[in-house]
Amino acid sequence: MVTNSYIRLTPDHQSRQGAIWNNIPNTIPDWELHVSFKVHGTGTDLFGDGMSIWYTKERLQLGPVFGNKDYFNGLGVFLDTYSNHNGPHNHGHPYISAMVNNGTGHYDHDKDGTHTELSGCESHFRGADTDTLIAIRYLNNKLVVSTDIEGKNEWRECFSVEGVRLPTGYYFGASAATGDLADNHDIISMKLYELEGNRKEGEDFSKISPEADFFVPPRDHIDDAKPSSLSGWKLFFLIVIGLVGVSVCAMIGFVIVTKRAEDQRKRFY
Repeated sequence: MVTNSYIRLTPDHQSRQGAIWNNIPNTIPDWELHVSFKVHGTGTDLFGDGMSIWYTKERLQLGPVFGNKDYFNGLGVFLDTYSNHNGPHNHGHPYISAMVNNGTGHYDHDKDGTHTELSGCESHFRGADTDTLIAIRYLNNKLVVSTDIEGKNEWRECFSVEGVRLPTGYYFGASAATGDLADNHDIISMKLYELEGNRKEGEDFSKISPEADFFVPPRDHIDDAKPSSLSGWKLFFLIVIGLVGVSVCAMIGFVIVTKRAEDQRKRFY
């Protein structure tokens, strides 16, 4: 939905997707992208799913990764508002993270992308009363993501990663998605700035393959706890048997106590 003030990628309704993309490929090897956005809705405890800022080879391909295709080529910066994974690798939400992909990597939505992220940070951008902005800076193979969500008109670094290589010729875009939970995802403005980097003269930046030297520190990929092998009916019967057992024990105890009390009265008389 396009208005004079913003572009709404998704309304606060279930199972929606939306995206915007630029039409001209980027020719600047070093750049900084500023995005003014707003995520809000009627939900107070549960909401989602989130949105993403893209710099990728592909464009206008809706899919499962916050409204965009999986196995993409390039960079995705994810603004995730719902925790899908409560296991050993979980983190607080809303959460901002980044992923560089050469078309072979899968974004695991059920794990919130934990095993493929470059880095990330918690950021309470949803429902903020002030303007919410994110800056994505790519200079001399270093990626820095910063936010301004507290109304102080100053950038606060979310994370920085060295050894990131991104080619020219890709497209900038933004997408969002809702599932069983929903939010309004609004793009207010997107501004791209050219930066002066230390690049070799004559280098063909369009031939670079998107890749990164660094990912989050390796961690044991512990599987989620498996559900109990007991079916619902079996579990129900076990609970009933347990309650019956407790009731029988209570009745026996009551009879014993009553019998002792009667014996004591008889001895007294």
